[in-house]
Amino acid sequence: MENSDNFSLVPSAPEGFKSGFIGIVGRPNVGKSTLMNLMVGQKIAITSPVAQTTRHRLQGILTTPEAQFIFIDTPGIHKPHHQLGKVLVQNAKIAIESVDVLLFVVDASENAGGGDRYITDLLVKVSTPVVLGLNKTDRQPIDRAEEIDRSYRELVGDRSWEMVKFSALTGDGVEILNEKLVDRLPLGPYYYPPDFVTDRPERFIMGELIREQILLLTREEVPHSVAVLVDRVEENPKLTRVYATIYIERSSQKGILIGKGGQMLKQIGSAARMQIQKLISGKIYLELFVKVQPKWRQSRLRLDELGYRVED
Repeated sequence: MENSDNFSLVPSAPEGFKSGFIGIVGRPNVGKSTLMNLMVGQKIAITSPVAQTTRHRLQGILTTPEAQFIFIDTPGIHKPHHQLGKVLVQNAKIAIESVDVLLFVVDASENAGGGDRYITDLLVKVSTPVVLGLNKTDRQPIDRAEEIDRSYRELVGDRSWEMVKFSALTGDGVEILNEKLVDRLPLGPYYYPPDFVTDRPERFIMGELIREQILLLTREEVPHSVAVLVDRVEENPKLTRVYATIYIERSSQKGILIGKGGQMLKQIGSAARMQIQKLISGKIYLELFVKVQPKWRQSRLRLDELGYRVED
């Protein structure tokens, strides 16, 4: 992954070049992060079966000969139940108002629901072009396909939103989706060097990869009360040492995360190290610590310390 601060490598855009920011919005767990990873060709956003996995407004960058797409993967828009939830939803709403194109992702395996209508009501208040992306076509029941598609056509109504069906898992239909997005992008410069895939530093991605394994391995036991902070990274030509702290809210969760004889923490560390290995060249040494931080999701101060703040 490219994370250099040297932006002198940004070339001049050729005539007719397009570029812009594309906000990916939708309910939790509709496949927004999976789609962005597919678009940029590298894993930069974590995914899991747990809803509301995405917490940060993460930018993924795809550069083609004719355009530069800057995808903004937003937290799933939902009814917040704590201060963290309020910050996440507020950041998603800010993204809606500050992009060139909106990609509204829905789940094509089920009919349009109340959550989709709520987001539709938010999107109609802005003048930004919208593409409605029906994801998970690989899971759409054949006998209900027409009924499901009709529910989304009714959701769009007489608005000039393009509807595109695709699967972020298999890649089917994604090329057509890209074409529709390019059509709506304005003429513009390179915002980033062509080899950049994200604006986030590697340390941030490392923390997210660790959190992903916690979500995958602990599931319902320790779902959303986990935050990960990479404390330091020590690099030499042969080995990169990564030290990270996992924050949870209750002592009982600490026991679950560490596991009997430390087995769960070892499993999390081993799986996370394999993912980080794909990001960094050379060998990885990963050391994890677990710390109880009571009610951190309810505290604006704690949220700020852990990197969760309302975006500008």
